[in-house]
Amino acid sequence: MTDPSPDPSIPAGAPPQVGAAAAGPRSRRAWLVGAGGVAALAGTGLSWLLRQGTGGGADSAPAAAAVNAPASLWALKALRPQGGELDLASLRGKPLLINFWATWCAPCVREMPQIDRFHREYGPRGWQVLGLAIDRPEPVAKFLARVKVGFPIGLAGLDGMDLLHGLGNVQGGLPFTVVINGAGLLVQRKLGETSFEELAGWASKL
Repeated sequence: MTDPSPDPSIPAGAPPQVGAAAAGPRSRRAWLVGAGGVAALAGTGLSWLLRQGTGGGADSAPAAAAVNAPASLWALKALRPQGGELDLASLRGKPLLINFWATWCAPCVREMPQIDRFHREYGPRGWQVLGLAIDRPEPVAKFLARVKVGFPIGLAGLDGMDLLHGLGNVQGGLPFTVVINGAGLLVQRKLGETSFEELAGWASKL
């Protein structure tokens, strides 16, 4: 992948991106915590995002020509469900697996234990794992109270939608998983549900 233009590894045909994704940082933050904005989005964009995650569109592809992860990734400071802030710049320099997910996305929920297993087994080998939720704080906090994971979770909000585009997921479907190596290069990505075995296979190639 050389730019975030349409990619044959990600299925085409999704409807245009929800207009709120183009909003500035203040309105993005307001959208994340405002029930009205979330409800409006749930009636449009989230419905087809969910179909993207469950409708057989899963595909995995290494970046054809590894490129630098977008600057917007390292600039992101994501709120954490339990309070505080997660500075993504602090994660530079080691292999990093990022999973974009949401509580309303069935395949995202199914794969969460697989990702946590990868974190448990590969964290001691130098791997970092991060979950970025495209979701509201309340359902994420409730989900994490039921499903315990050892890796950090951040609330990406609509900044996360921009990141999906910058990482090559032009449809904005979920779940979406990428690998960034220690040099900051995007080397692997997948739209759709993943597994521990697949993630371990990616790690073996670095």
